[in-house]
Amino acid sequence: MNVLIVEDERALTTEMELFLQGNNYICDTCYNGKTASERIATNLYDFILIDLGLPDYEGLDLLKEAKKYNPEAACIILTARAEVDDRIKGLDLGADDYLPKPFSLLELQSRMQAITRRKFGLKNSVVMLGEFAIDLTNRNISHGTSQISSITKKEFDLVAYMLLHKNRTLTRSQLSEHIWGSIVNDDYDSNYIDAHIKNIRKKLNAYGPPDWLETVRGLGYRINVNG
Repeated sequence: MNVLIVEDERALTTEMELFLQGNNYICDTCYNGKTASERIATNLYDFILIDLGLPDYEGLDLLKEAKKYNPEAACIILTARAEVDDRIKGLDLGADDYLPKPFSLLELQSRMQAITRRKFGLKNSVVMLGEFAIDLTNRNISHGTSQISSITKKEFDLVAYMLLHKNRTLTRSQLSEHIWGSIVNDDYDSNYIDAHIKNIRKKLNAYGPPDWLETVRGLGYRINVNG
């Protein structure tokens, strides 16, 4: 998932970036509101983390821009401000959560995971697809009592992203952008995604048929939770 970190404290920004990257998020960072405003207007993000105390920009105004140009993004306010009014204003403007500084990076991750579950209608982090169990928190796939250890990080990212968008056909470009952080040329993109899906199917088929992982001819792929 793509994350935009908007924070003028460079040490904290680096800590968040390294931590989130270590947990398989793709991160962009901005140290001021002007740059963040440009990124929000031109890129799509799954999460936008906004510091209210920016040196050149009112954080709440940036939140308004985020909700306008990135309506699908989940926004978390990061603030050292003690005023309850600021937090209420942020939530009223559409922020999904807020974290008062200083905060634990583990708490940040936990809140992001909770937002993801709410956003995509998941009651818990383990989703059953036939005899397969996909654990979004611990990032593994199992079949019965057997964990499928051959699934790579990127292969799991593909499965998890399609699962979050269950029953929706995702194009190869969409999968590439949200898993790798960029859109590559069509021919390369097609081969790259197709090869990963082929490998995933081969590994899952060793345990049982993953009938829920569907190819939509001419469009892309989807996970069908109704099949």
